[in-house]
Amino acid sequence: MQIAEDGHLVVRAPLRCSNKDIIVFIEKSEKWIQTHIAKVQQCNRELEVLKPFSEQDIRDMAEKALTVIPERVKYYAYKLGVTYGRITIRNQRTKWGSCTSNGNLNFNCLLMAAPPEVLDSVVVHELCHRIHMNHSKAFYAEIYRVFPDYDKWNKWLKDNGSLLIKRMTAGARKQEA
Repeated sequence: MQIAEDGHLVVRAPLRCSNKDIIVFIEKSEKWIQTHIAKVQQCNRELEVLKPFSEQDIRDMAEKALTVIPERVKYYAYKLGVTYGRITIRNQRTKWGSCTSNGNLNFNCLLMAAPPEVLDSVVVHELCHRIHMNHSKAFYAEIYRVFPDYDKWNKWLKDNGSLLIKRMTAGARKQEA
């Protein structure tokens, strides 16, 4: 199940799944559905007030990210005792950061529109993949060792990140129209 940008519920199920089973699943998930519909509606209301990011805004964020992010990576890589490869700044709709198996790091330029602690939480998360290429307890223990407030800022990103992405995509849609 997912809630679409327009607030409608989208349900995907295997072909062998009966309509009755789907309805029962939806009914059991009513609280989740209502909560997430409310979040999408709130995000859409906020988007009406906030202006979409222009192409220039995105270029400016990417330019700033090229300066800010490598410094944060260097700082936390030292604290963690890890090395890394190339740092790439991207304009992505789904990911905030990633780490390849050979240590190359990718970050979303929209992190420049978030509080600095959010950027740090993403940097630490990706650098911890240089120690544990998974999301195990040991991986999170390493994150908390270096960045104890990780949960707070990760929650900020979960609560507000979709609005940043919508501001980016809303600007693209306005330019297409």
